[in-house]
Amino acid sequence: MSEEGRFIIHLTQQEGFQINAAFDWKRAPDLLMDEPPPLGEQKGPNASRLLAAAAANCLSASLLYCVFKEEPPDNCLRSEVICIMGRNAQKRQRITGLEVTLIVSAAITDSPRFARCKTLFEDFCVVSASIRQGIPLRVTVQNEAGEMLHQSE
Repeated sequence: MSEEGRFIIHLTQQEGFQINAAFDWKRAPDLLMDEPPPLGEQKGPNASRLLAAAAANCLSASLLYCVFKEEPPDNCLRSEVICIMGRNAQKRQRITGLEVTLIVSAAITDSPRFARCKTLFEDFCVVSASIRQGIPLRVTVQNEAGEMLHQSE
């Protein structure tokens, strides 16, 4: 599950604030990024949205891998991420926090590995562990009924 070394993603400005991101995986489609008005036309996610999505995706994949290894069942996990925006002392807009909620089905909670994985998976998520060094990040795991099963410290 780990990636060693480096990879390259090529970004090319198209028009205005629209930027095409071409990934280093041949089967991965390009992604159009854009800014919200008044700068852009909101034709794609901006960098803040991609960062938030990357954190939630990485945490989701990390939990699935820990519980099931190679073959997780379909549709057993959903996630939501709240990205909190604010201004720093210089009045520059910054991401001031992320709140990720993983909603897991019984396929996950019934697994004998879940009890151990819910205390380990965060540490193995490359993205969230890196973000957490500079942005407060809270992670919650809950079941489909909304009961909290785990919350990061």
